[in-house]
Amino acid sequence: MPKTIVTPPGTGTPIAPFSPGTMADGIVYVSGTLPFDKNNNVVHVGDVAAQTRHVLETIKSVVETAGGTMEDVTFNHIFLTDWANYAAMNKVYAEFFPGGKPARFCIQCGLVKPDALIEIASVAHVGRKG
Repeated sequence: MPKTIVTPPGTGTPIAPFSPGTMADGIVYVSGTLPFDKNNNVVHVGDVAAQTRHVLETIKSVVETAGGTMEDVTFNHIFLTDWANYAAMNKVYAEFFPGGKPARFCIQCGLVKPDALIEIASVAHVGRKG
């Protein structure tokens, strides 16, 4: 099945060989999203809540560009650099998923830029409903 590259308007050039999202058969795969501006600089250094909001807004733009909404997100892969940020991340995360929550996992790890505190990759089903 063919895939479609999903790139929201205004997206900067990725720091590695990947697309912000791809869609195949109504499923959107959103690449690992870091708290970067369009020049790949980390935003909101030291503030995991603001970084989480930035990351989820970026994911939302990919999903919406593909024709979906955050309600279509079915799975999130969450990467934190420090478990001490777990509660603050969850508070913001819950704002983006107020109804039925997507499945997810969360791990602690290092990220590509030291000032980045969080990374999230998502899967959304924007095709057939039901």
